[in-house]
Amino acid sequence: MPDETPRAPLPGTWVRRPGLWRVLAAGWGVFAVIDVMTRLRLYEDAAVALGVSLLLEPLIFLLAAGLFLAYERLGFEGRITWRALPWILGLSLAASGLVVAVGSLIRSRFELAMAGWGPNEAVAIVMVHYFLIFTIWSLICFWLKAEMARQAEAERALEAEAQALRTELQRLRLQLDPHFLFNALNGIAEEVPEHPAAALVMLRDLSTFLRQSLTGMDVTLATVADEAEALASYLRIQEARFGARLTARVAFDPAAGACAIPSFLLQPLVENAIKHGRRDPRLEVHVEIQARPGALEIRVANTGTLMPPAAGRAGIGLANIRRRLALHFPGRHAFVLGQEGPQVVARLTLEGAPCSAP
Repeated sequence: MPDETPRAPLPGTWVRRPGLWRVLAAGWGVFAVIDVMTRLRLYEDAAVALGVSLLLEPLIFLLAAGLFLAYERLGFEGRITWRALPWILGLSLAASGLVVAVGSLIRSRFELAMAGWGPNEAVAIVMVHYFLIFTIWSLICFWLKAEMARQAEAERALEAEAQALRTELQRLRLQLDPHFLFNALNGIAEEVPEHPAAALVMLRDLSTFLRQSLTGMDVTLATVADEAEALASYLRIQEARFGARLTARVAFDPAAGACAIPSFLLQPLVENAIKHGRRDPRLEVHVEIQARPGALEIRVANTGTLMPPAAGRAGIGLANIRRRLALHFPGRHAFVLGQEGPQVVARLTLEGAPCSAP
């Protein structure tokens, strides 16, 4: 079995995100446009301003990328510390000095002059300008590092919770109620002598339920049709067990049949309905799944009275459902369990497609 233990991102992975680099490149592109407009005012010649920019801007962008990578290589964690501050100031000064040196060479080579500025004044002002630019950029790098670390931590926490839910889901699926299995097999055995056809139907229902539960153990999503089939098989076995004291029905909108749903999501609700529902004189359990524009609406109802959980026992099955809904439909679900007349009704609304990662 592959090791599914959540792993922390490798050092430096945050600098290998193409989307991030595209955003940074776009930001420096905007800066380059502003730089060209500034040089247009200084040189008072559009061709000269554009030519100098074509020579300097690639260098500025490479230096910015170099600072970005340097802070990662130095191992800073996104916090401005007394150890990091000298590096920020020193590297920003070095980068601005290189830009000024190359700019001075270009002006000397092509005998360019900035309007109203002497050579020394031009060097000093440009030096301060780019020093501030690279210092601000360095602070942005540290902010990005901190933000990426926060996102990585959130991803690790989400994966850890998903792994815990996978483990709990496997445990729930393997934890077949011994009484249910014993009674189902015993009921089949009792039917074999006089009603072999009924025994065969019960055996097939039990086989369908077990196959759906065990073969789908590592599958996080299933279709509504598959889940409904497994629930119907489970309820038919229970009907054979309880006889006239139980009536069950599973119905789903054909338009919802191919929709994805977290596997094994409804089983705890149905099991609770069987376990806690009132069978005097008869327990009725109804499962309905309807397709709505952009959403699924699910209703699980049973005759009986909703009882508060015992102290310290909050119901593992219901807690599991809520956590799985939060992972698969973050901010896009509703789950309400309440009393409606003589029935206990669980209502679920699932909007959009489920996230499949967990």
